Amino acid sequence: MAFWFKKKGKSDAPPKGEPDSTDNDGVAHDSGFEPQNGTIEREPLDPDVRTMDDARDLKLQKTVPSSGRIAEEKSGFFSRLKSGLAKTREILTTDIQDIFAGKKQIDEEMLEEIEELLITSDIGVQTTMALMNDISRKAHKIATPGQLKETIKQAILSLMESAVSQPPPERRTKPHVIMVVGVNGVGKTTTIGKLASREIRRGQKVLIAAADTFRAAAVEQLSIWAERAGADFVRHKDNADPAAVAYDAIEAALARDIDTVFVDTAGRLHTKVNLMEELKKIQRTISKKIPDAPHEILLVLDATTGQNALSQAKLFHESMGIAGGIAGGITGGITGLALTKLDGTAKGGIVISICQQLKLPLLYVGVGEGIDDLQPFDAKQFVDALF
Repeated sequence: MAFWFKKKGKSDAPPKGEPDSTDNDGVAHDSGFEPQNGTIEREPLDPDVRTMDDARDLKLQKTVPSSGRIAEEKSGFFSRLKSGLAKTREILTTDIQDIFAGKKQIDEEMLEEIEELLITSDIGVQTTMALMNDISRKAHKIATPGQLKETIKQAILSLMESAVSQPPPERRTKPHVIMVVGVNGVGKTTTIGKLASREIRRGQKVLIAAADTFRAAAVEQLSIWAERAGADFVRHKDNADPAAVAYDAIEAALARDIDTVFVDTAGRLHTKVNLMEELKKIQRTISKKIPDAPHEILLVLDATTGQNALSQAKLFHESMGIAGGIAGGITGGITGLALTKLDGTAKGGIVISICQQLKLPLLYVGVGEGIDDLQPFDAKQFVDALF
């Protein structure tokens, strides 16, 4: 049975005795995930509900941030980003000074040292080679550590801007469905909570679907985030079919005139084929209700895992791309990335490697646990913070 909650945890569960979409063992039917009587449980459109919706809409209008507040948030985030990249910045800047010690021009030995420096920063071999080609062409013009830093900075910025120039998907339909994927421990739940809060502050009506039914802690944590943000919330019993949760969430979103739906998913080890099959099933199920959905598939990665994040991203992208082709919705796999836990890691160079190798738009970066510590990615801002 689906449990639907409005803001502040109010339950819209149907009265006892009504048929639901599960068998006696608690697992939902697989044939479209509709109840046996052919109907879906919906929130009653009575005057009390309308009053509550009107009250929430009024609150949303009041919470849309002003331009001054947005500027203040960006300034504060840049400071936190710069602080988070301190370890990576220390490796880059200190070693560049050492490389130039007693020399006035770049030679072959120095180029090798620069190459080693970039790889040490977790930029990766392939990305380092691309940067070194650019640096080598300009080597004859570099005579100081400052010039070398500026050359590396511009090379990184050029590489990143060309890789992430793809604009985010246009929101043409309502609800806009965002499926969030990633292995356990990368920060999917908190990322969804922060994004939901961000959307609501923009005046959007948001619903969160707890489709990671295999971890009770994940569902409870997500319900707390939904309550804090003021988002609607759809859950099933523990160990229920994740695709059934997604289906009921879309039904609820259509009935409630929701703007954005975030679908949380399971994240057991990415090397297990059954996880990918579950994700494909959720994709197909969502597309039964909205043919071109999910409109976005956001992959959450942990910056502290370094190059391992790349292997995760490649496998998810390949698997989800195949699923999209079958579902009739997304055909290109992952549509965007969110990189968490940049604060305190010495592997900040992974951001550059991800942008260059995956050719996927990096949409968000996170530098802490706070609600404003997840922000849209800005390549120039990142490079400025890195140096």
